[in-house]
Formats: sequence, C-alpha cells, structure tokens
Amino acid sequence: MSAVHRKSIAELRAGLRAGEFSSAELARAFLDRIARFDPELNAYITVTEEQALGAARAADQRIAAGTAGALEGVPLAHKDIFCTLGVKTSCASRMLANFIAPYDATVVQNLARAGAVMLGKTNMDEFAMGSSNETSWYGPVRNPWKLSAVPGGSSGGSAAAVAARLAPAATGTDTGGSIRQPAALCGVSGIKPTYGAVSRYGMIAFASSLDQAGPIAASAEDLAWLLAAMQGFDARDSTSLDRPVPDYPALLQSAGDLKGLRIGLPREYFGAGLDGAVGAAVHEAIKVWERLGAKLVDISLPNSDLAVPAYYVVAPAECSSNLARFDGVRFGYRCEQPRDLMDLYKRSRGEGFGAEVKRRIMIGTYVLSSGYYDAYYIKAQKLRRLISDDFARAFKEVDVIAGPTAPETAFSLGAKAQDPLTMYLSDIYTIAANLAGLPAMSIPCGFAGDLPVGVQLIGNYFDEARLLGVAHRYQQETDWHRRLPEAFA
Repeated sequence: MSAVHRKSIAELRAGLRAGEFSSAELARAFLDRIARFDPELNAYITVTEEQALGAARAADQRIAAGTAGALEGVPLAHKDIFCTLGVKTSCASRMLANFIAPYDATVVQNLARAGAVMLGKTNMDEFAMGSSNETSWYGPVRNPWKLSAVPGGSSGGSAAAVAARLAPAATGTDTGGSIRQPAALCGVSGIKPTYGAVSRYGMIAFASSLDQAGPIAASAEDLAWLLAAMQGFDARDSTSLDRPVPDYPALLQSAGDLKGLRIGLPREYFGAGLDGAVGAAVHEAIKVWERLGAKLVDISLPNSDLAVPAYYVVAPAECSSNLARFDGVRFGYRCEQPRDLMDLYKRSRGEGFGAEVKRRIMIGTYVLSSGYYDAYYIKAQKLRRLISDDFARAFKEVDVIAGPTAPETAFSLGAKAQDPLTMYLSDIYTIAANLAGLPAMSIPCGFAGDLPVGVQLIGNYFDEARLLGVAHRYQQETDWHRRLPEAFA
C-alpha cells in the first residue's frame, strides 16, 4: 500500500475490483497520510476517520456482492461548503463554526450513491470569498509545492489535498475561478461545468447566479469519473438542468487525434499582465495540441477586460443578499449577552464574519441600494451580456478556447493580503466563464521556476465531454499531471 496514493481513480477502481487492496485499506492509507502531512498544509478542517472507515467497509461488502457503484470504495474529500449530514459544515467561517448539517448536499449524496468514501472536509476561503485561501477562520492553506506560497482559492484546501495526495480527488466550487485557479497553482486538474449541470442544493450560496460545483483531481480521466457521478437533474435546485448525463469515461476512449479541432487563442489573454514564464508554458501546451492535429485560430474577446469589474459588482450584490440570513438568531454564531435585537445583529455579524466577507457584503449592499442599483448592478448585468455575446461569436469560429488559467504562479503567503484589488486580478482569465455560465477547466502544463502552471480550456455550453477529451489527449502526451511535490511523493 506504500504507493497507492500515486494511483489514478481508474487504477484505484481496477485495484479494488481485482482485490489488490480493500477499500478499508485504501481509506486507512489516505487517513494516515492526512495525519502525517496535513499539520503543515492545513488542507483539512474536519477529518471524518470513523465515518470513512465505516463507509469503506460497507463498500467492500458491495464490491464482494457485485453491486458496486462507479466509484465504489474510492476515497475523496469535500470542500467545507457542502452540507454533510451529521458533520460540521463551516464554510471556513466563525459564523458557522458550530453548524452541524442536518442533511447531505446533492453533490455529496450523488457521490456517496456512486460508492465514494468521504475522508473529510477541506479548508477554503471564508464563504468561498478569496483567491488565496488566506481568509479562512482556520488559517491559511499552504501550497504543497512551496509551503511559503498560497494554494489559490477559494478551493485551495481541495487543490492542496489532491496535489499532496492526501485524497485522490476532492469537490470544489467555482464562482469566479475557484476550482480552476487553485488547480493551476497546485499543479492538478479541475473542471467547472456548465451552470446548472451540477445541483447547488446543499451548497452554501455565495453568488447564486455564478456558483457551480465541480471536481478536482490529478487528471482529466479522473475528472470524467467524478463529473459523471456528480451531475444529474435535481428538482430541489431551481437552476438544475434536466439533461441526460453523458458517459464521460466512455467518451474519453474515443478521443483520438484532434484533426480538425479549432482552438481559439484570445489575444486579450496573452498580453500585458501575463508572466512571461507562465505564457511560455501555456504556448508549449498549445503546440502539443497543434501537433496532434488541432488548428489554432486567433480570436478576440473584446469585452474580457470588463469581466473583473462586472464580477465584483454582481458577486458582492448576490453575496450581500445570501449572507443576510446569518444574523445570530436562527443558527450559527451568536454574540454573547446582546443588549437588544439590534446589538445582537450587529455584533453577531461583526464578530462572525471575517474582513473579506464584510468587504463584499458592504460593496454588495451599496450597489443594490436606492440610487445606485441602476448605475452599478444593472450596468454590470449589461456588461455580463456583452461578455456572453463575445463567447457566442467566438464559438461560431472555434470549438475550444485555450489560454492561461492564472496570470502568475503561486505567490507568497501574505503578499497580496493587504491589496484586495491586486488579489482580485488573480482571477482575470477565469471570471468570464462564470459570467457566461460556460464550462471551463484547468490542467497542469509545466512549471515556471519551481511552481506549476495551468492551461485553461473553455468550451461552449454542455461541451464538457469535448473539454475532457482535449485535456485527456494532452495528458496522454505529457506527464505534468503525474508530478508530485517531492516532500509528499
């Protein structure tokens, strides 16, 4: 069992079914790695050891009985934004530090139905607000490739856990790049599906028109197994799409040469602000696809520079509304000895929320207020439409859009903590896909110095299978996704 952490999900599935190891042994191996390595990474908020071993034993019985699900016995972790029955769900906030979820989120439920074994809940930026995983009430997560660097955010705990192989896979959420950016900074793969493809029921809301759940794992093949299990219509989520779920793993097998595939390269993604070494790694990745038969097409997304300002009006406005429920009355943190109802509200929210969450609530309340709603919020929604129209025009010319996931590699802890505007620019290449509701993913494509670089692929609506296929063909030709940080190898 010494090298089991290096195995892909496909290899773990095969090993479990062949009896090479049991699910209980597999869970124990990853729990031991968490106990050994997580104190220095801080990737987990909660480790559900007893629950994991019980679920693993049940998985072994189903495998023996021939009733195994698609992910039977495979361990994974959940971002601490997903409700998990009987387990703390804190959103990395003091506000919910004592909240025990009374039900499972649909994503958790679907993966459990497929047989996956939950190892625990991963650290994140508080209420998913941040790009570095430094806003957590439980302290920052560290990047496995360089412990003095950030892992990205807000799904930094999930990305760091997968990169250090403290879990074969983990769930994440992506509101403006929060799966793809940490995946890039930690050298793993992650996908944000089309808005509505994965249920948001039981996923604590940040910005409801932008939030989308997705998986983080080592490779596109692993993501295919996870996404197939996560997707599906859910009547409890009014934005859930009632569409057949593709058999992503089977579709990967038909990903041959890429002859005729048109890959769009937005000129706006390769200009000022992109680190030279990051750009060079991304260009090398694009050359691989070209060698496999893809045609490169120069395109323009002229309104892409409006994505960040539009996002930071829309997202805070929605967060201001969604977080109004956390008032110290019904659940969550409550201040001590309030003088009256207003004091209860003020102090509970003031003490329960961190600085970044407060900042976004204040911005959102401002842009929704009388006299500013039309000037800011409505205008931002109009910009959102322009950004969506840019993509619609582009996809008449190309099949997939490629570019950098992040403008630089992982920066040092604390480097941008006092400069929120600079921090917000970390998501400059990822935000537009959320505003448009498009599927997008990041896969590792090399290194700049000693830190990993990610290349981003953006597809048209419901084109996840094509994205996964293009990424899989790249990973068949390269081994970046197999690289592990030396300290965790």
